Amino acid sequence: MVHPLDIDQLRTLVAIADSGSFTRAADLVHKTQSAVSMQMRRLEERVGREVFSRAGRGVRLTDDGERLLDYARRIVRLQTECLATFDEGDLAGRVRLGLPDDYAERYLPEILARFSRVHPRAEVTVVCEPTDMLVSRIAQGDIDLAIVTETRQHGAIETIRTEALLWVASSRHRVHAQTPLPLALGRPHCVWRSAATAALERAGRASRVLFVSWSSTAVGAAVLAGLAVSVLPESALRPGMRTLSPAEGFPALPACRIGLMRHRAAEPLPLADALATQIRQSLSNLGAAAE
Repeated sequence: MVHPLDIDQLRTLVAIADSGSFTRAADLVHKTQSAVSMQMRRLEERVGREVFSRAGRGVRLTDDGERLLDYARRIVRLQTECLATFDEGDLAGRVRLGLPDDYAERYLPEILARFSRVHPRAEVTVVCEPTDMLVSRIAQGDIDLAIVTETRQHGAIETIRTEALLWVASSRHRVHAQTPLPLALGRPHCVWRSAATAALERAGRASRVLFVSWSSTAVGAAVLAGLAVSVLPESALRPGMRTLSPAEGFPALPACRIGLMRHRAAEPLPLADALATQIRQSLSNLGAAAE
């Protein structure tokens, strides 16, 4: 393989895999659908393997295509970080980020690692609070950015990730069979708590809230100890937890939509722009999310 891979083709491959179709990918990479198809034919010729399965409708990657996609994501990510280092490497100062502690546990390591590599002179102040408190902080200008659970009550929020919201219990206990069902949930204004209790009421299943905390660590501890059932986004599942299905009496829950909020500052905030970009990229690189 003498000739190097074309990074533009790799970027298009990633767009196809993420969007699920050549048509939507064409919009994402600002090309015509025929140009996207031509790029993928040339990419297949370049690697000497079939990247897409031609059987049936829709877009499906072959095993070789999946292997190539993994490399493509890494190559595109490294190029983006490299260019950002030279384009914005002089950015310095402080940017303030808020997010709930459960999101901090899952997302913050990737976000901070990427951001600090590109902007080593920047300082990130992190505030961990529930979504409602973060929305107020954004409105008051106490923080520049917030990763929140998106709801209609919070106004305009940019959706950056969607995940399935799941019923979870300890894999070593049978607490989910108890009546009334013991629950470990967030505080009364928590949208996940409202979704869980409403779903159980519609299903006619008796329950009682046994543990209450806005800390995901505390809620997770109650679940792992076999004391209660809770609801968590798919990416928050931990070893020792199992999901509960409708066949076991646990009704389907609405999707968890994770959003990005920004304070409307009078002056442009390049550092906040840069962090917002890293947040979007980090969360999109965590793998497939629920539709």
